[in-house]
Amino acid sequence: MSPPRLRAHLEEHLRDQVGRVRVAGTLDRRLVLIEREDATWVVADLSGQAHETRHWPSWLEGHVEILTPGSWLSQAVVDEYAVERLSRPAVLLAALYHPENFPLPRFPLGISAVARAARSTLMGTVDLADMQLGVALPDLVKQVSEDQPDILGISVTFGQHDLLTELLDAAYHLDQPPLVIAGGSLTARNEGLLLDRYPNLLIARAAGEPTIRDVLAHWHGDLRREEIHGIGFNGAARGPGTLAVGRRRTAKPVSSSQDDILPELDLLPATFDHRGVAQIEGSRGCTNFCSFCPRGHKGQWTGGQPQSFPWLLEEMGQVFDQYPHISRTVYLVDEEFVGRGADSVPRALEMAGTLHRAGFAWETSCRIDQVVREDRDLTWHQERAAMWRTLVERGLRRCLFGVESGVDSILDRFNKETTGEQNALAIRTLSALGVPTRYTYISFDQLMTFEELRATYDYQGRTDLLLRPMPELSVEEIVEGVRDPQWVKEAATGRPFHSGISYMLVSMECLIGAAYTKKAQAAGLTGQIQPAMGRQEAAFADWRIGVASQWAQLWVDRNFALDYTFKSFEKILDGIPRQAVRRARVVLKDAAYTAFGLMLSAIGDTDLDGPDDGVLSARLRSHLEAEIGTLTQRMEAVTEQVTDVLPLSHARQLAYEHERWAGARDWKSINASDPCGT
Repeated sequence: MSPPRLRAHLEEHLRDQVGRVRVAGTLDRRLVLIEREDATWVVADLSGQAHETRHWPSWLEGHVEILTPGSWLSQAVVDEYAVERLSRPAVLLAALYHPENFPLPRFPLGISAVARAARSTLMGTVDLADMQLGVALPDLVKQVSEDQPDILGISVTFGQHDLLTELLDAAYHLDQPPLVIAGGSLTARNEGLLLDRYPNLLIARAAGEPTIRDVLAHWHGDLRREEIHGIGFNGAARGPGTLAVGRRRTAKPVSSSQDDILPELDLLPATFDHRGVAQIEGSRGCTNFCSFCPRGHKGQWTGGQPQSFPWLLEEMGQVFDQYPHISRTVYLVDEEFVGRGADSVPRALEMAGTLHRAGFAWETSCRIDQVVREDRDLTWHQERAAMWRTLVERGLRRCLFGVESGVDSILDRFNKETTGEQNALAIRTLSALGVPTRYTYISFDQLMTFEELRATYDYQGRTDLLLRPMPELSVEEIVEGVRDPQWVKEAATGRPFHSGISYMLVSMECLIGAAYTKKAQAAGLTGQIQPAMGRQEAAFADWRIGVASQWAQLWVDRNFALDYTFKSFEKILDGIPRQAVRRARVVLKDAAYTAFGLMLSAIGDTDLDGPDDGVLSARLRSHLEAEIGTLTQRMEAVTEQVTDVLPLSHARQLAYEHERWAGARDWKSINASDPCGT
């Protein structure tokens, strides 16, 4: 039970017997304080651990005296200073959302982890609101206006600039506006524009946990604004890397310690009520610096300790028990599950064991060079193959790999630090080991040539990458076999690689501050800023590819909500229903690859030195209209097959999304892309 609900419950049932009630602390060490008639207090640690084992914040020293520190339940002397700090500030953490683009929710990990950090201070109260879970923007505006929180924290990602500005306008028009801090992928790109419009706004630039702790201390006057970790604000010269307007200031950098990345679970039941997905983080950051991904707000890779997770998984398991129709699967939203260092393999195996012992299947993401590296020997590859096979045995249900390309010149431009052949060997190894996978792939980028585009199409169509699982073979035999063309030919499934790509026809996003964007700028290709997506418009060096990219994005956007629905169901289902959903997604991928081939043919028939007179665009529209017509006929039968095996509530949701998709008659951009493809 969340602290606000627990406090309300106790106040209702004890109102004639006691005085004030306060609830503080994190989920694993929830603290209840109840005032007695004689003005003393009873303090209970609901974890059952002795009060003396708690790390009490320094601000409580001299203001709370626990009379029996060796017990979980004790009388205490609590002065008014402590009562005030336990009560204020009132914090509201809000996550924004466009349900028309993403029909089914994900557990709001960002605001939930920040809530845990805020509650760890034992200061104030924290409420959470997530627009994924039935809270419309007018509801959120009303909550801010009527409750008037002291601090408003807003989590913002790509495509939500319109929601953010409307909420900020409402907050700053109050007679006593709250202290507002906004964070997330979009604000990291749009900092200058936001601070120019909202001079009192704080921008969180990195991990939100240390920042929110400092913001609470700042509200009480313990810290100056300049001392808050990891924020941008108006006041001094703004450094390079984001879109700057006027004069900004960066507070002191965030510590590299990111060991507390666990969330509160207030919103997990509501997430399941809306057929959503459970998410946690096992690590943060990445081991690489891809040129298209601005790293400033994400940080270098830091792994959580597996021994920190059992209590959280037990708490999550109790929520799962109330929703037996939802797959007992946890999604680790790590950018890089394995990480670097001598202990990377043991840590990965221990984390997998922790999840498995808690009764969970799990999915995650990883770099492809955790499977094959050209600078490592045979022993290293055998160890990694054994690791992947063991991870599957310990509940790994699927892993996402950011391949992004199979063309060496493109991989160099993306700074992936991999090669096409390396990717091919890794894909073969994973499939032969029986590791369920999905891959991200950027099909169009502004600096690519027609030859690179053709090579991209050919790589996605390769049938020598996805091999049949071979559990009967040793890892040594598989590591050797994937390098033998005859062995590969005999082991191949015949399925094209594109059937394993998560989202087809993805185009490069020139995000503000990214190294790739700077390359595009140097080539004279960049244009206006698009603050809603934190990116710059960019033309293509080959205008024909640019036209194809525009139509590819329209194809993606037209099919996105339906595909996202299938993808979401795949995450929360098991067995036959999940298999049916996966087959439906392959139908969409096949159609996208066919559309890709039609685009490639049309580009090849168009003179690069000729004018962009609209003929190519008209031809591509005609091709895609014909293909979407064919796909509509196929999807009607496929959707009917899937709905027949889905639970009733899921079947109704799919029927609604399919009807909405089939009834579309135009091509519209929804700005729902994800720059890292996750």
